[in-house]
Amino acid sequence: MRTSGILLHISSLPSAHGIGTYGKAAYDFVDFLAETKQTYWQILPLGPTSFGDSPYQTFSAFANNPYFIDLDFLIKENLLSQKEIVDIVDDKMYVNYEQIYLYRYEALKKAFSRFDRAQKQYQEYLKISAYWLDDYALFMAIKEKKHGKSWMYWDEDTRLRKPTKMIELQIELSEEIEFHKFMQYKSNEQWFQLKTYANSQGIKIIGDMPIYVSYDSSDVWANPKMFDLDKKNIPYFVAGVPPDHYAANGQLWGNPLYHWENLQQNNYQWWIDRVSISMKQFDMIRIDHFIGFVNYFSIPFGDKTAKNGVWKKGPGIRLFKVIKELLGEVNIIAEDLGAVTPEVIKVLDETGYPGMKLLQFGFNDETDNVYVPHHYSQNSVAYTGTHDNFTTASWFNELSPKALKKCLTYINCENESKRVDALIKETLKCPSNTAIIPMQDYLNLGDEGRMNIPSTLGNNWKWRLVENQITDELKSKIKNWTIIYGRCN
Repeated sequence: MRTSGILLHISSLPSAHGIGTYGKAAYDFVDFLAETKQTYWQILPLGPTSFGDSPYQTFSAFANNPYFIDLDFLIKENLLSQKEIVDIVDDKMYVNYEQIYLYRYEALKKAFSRFDRAQKQYQEYLKISAYWLDDYALFMAIKEKKHGKSWMYWDEDTRLRKPTKMIELQIELSEEIEFHKFMQYKSNEQWFQLKTYANSQGIKIIGDMPIYVSYDSSDVWANPKMFDLDKKNIPYFVAGVPPDHYAANGQLWGNPLYHWENLQQNNYQWWIDRVSISMKQFDMIRIDHFIGFVNYFSIPFGDKTAKNGVWKKGPGIRLFKVIKELLGEVNIIAEDLGAVTPEVIKVLDETGYPGMKLLQFGFNDETDNVYVPHHYSQNSVAYTGTHDNFTTASWFNELSPKALKKCLTYINCENESKRVDALIKETLKCPSNTAIIPMQDYLNLGDEGRMNIPSTLGNNWKWRLVENQITDELKSKIKNWTIIYGRCN
C-alpha cells in the first residue's frame, strides 16, 4: 500500500500561548491531514527539553514535555481561569522558550493546586508508570532545588544516589515531586486523547526515538550501570559523528554511550521498556541514528571536537531479536543516514525495517547516487528532507550549478518558482511505500522555516505554523497530488 504523510512537530502548531500544544490546533491539523488524504502525521520526540531546547536532548526518554499541556483544556476542567494565563506570544512564527520557561510552570502549579490527587485514574497512572516516573519526578525536583544545575555538579551523596540521602530528599521535596507527576499525568492524558482522535480519523502517528539520551537526564542518573561511566558516574566517552564534507570537525553530540555488555546481561530490559511505551504512544516509531546500533562513534569526554573519535561495535541484530521476541512485530523506521556499511545493510535486511531516503541527498556530483529516486526500494520511506536539513527552497539555493542542473533535469522543471513543488511530486511518485513531506516544503518556505542546524545553538526548534498558512488552495493541491500519485488514505 502506498501512503504519505506530513512532518510537523507539536511545538510548531499554532496556539495562543507561545508554543504548540495538544489542544485545538492539533485536532485541526488532524482534520487537515484527513481532508488531504494523508495516512501519517510524523512528529519529533515528545520529551521534556533541556538547555538548547532540542527534543533530542531531554530530561527523560520516557517523560512527556509539560510545555505541550494545553492550558485551554485545563480551563475547561476548572483547573485554571483565563486571567491566570500569561500571554507570552511575541511572535506567532517562532517559539520564545525563555518566556515559556519563566511563565508556563506558574500556570501549571495553579492547576496542580486544584487537582484532585485521589482520583482513580491518576492513582492508576502512578502505579503503571512508577518504573520510570518515580526517578524522573525526584530528579526534576532535585534539579529545581539545585537551580537547574546538571547532576554532574550535585553533591556526591545526591549524585551517587546514596539511600539515606534519597529518603531525605523524597520527604523534603514531596510536594515538588508530586507536581512533576501531575504534569506527566496531564501530558499523557492529553496526548492519548489526541492520538485516539487521530486514529479515529484514519491518521497514524509516527513518533521519533533518539538512539541516545542526554547525560543530564533521569535515565543516566538513575541507571548509571547502563552507560559507559567511571566510578564517579562521569562519561569516559561521548557520542557524535566523524568529520565529513558537511562538518569539518564532525558533530560532537555529547551524549553518554551505552555499556552494551551490562545491558545485554539484563536482556536489554531498559530498551524493552522504552520501545514498549513508544508502541503505545505511537503507531510507528522512527529510530534516530539507527546505524549507531551497529557501529557507533566514540569521542573522548572533554574533547572540543569529534576529530579524535573512533568507531566501535554496537549490539547489532541481537538487540532487535530480543525486542521481537518480547514485544512481537514493531513498526519501526530505521534512520539509516550516515555511514551505511554492509553490516548496517545486513541488520536492516534481517529486521525488515524500512530505511530512509532523502531526495536532497540525491543530486550531488556522484554519478551513481543511491539517493536518486529511481534507486529506492519499496521498503523505504522517502523524504524531500528532514528537520535537520535545509528546507527544499533553501536547498536549491545551496546547490552547485552542476548539481542544480542535474536535479532540475531529473525532475523536469524549468520554472524556478515551481521547483519545490516539482521535488515534492518526485518524492510522492517514487517507488517507496511511504513518502513524508515536511510542512515547510508544502508551504515553500526558505531559511525562515528551517527547524534545526545541527551542532549549533540559539535559533533551533523555534519555527511555528501560522494559522492562515493552511489555505483552501494548499489543501486542494496536497489532496490532488496524493490522489494522483496513488498515496490516498
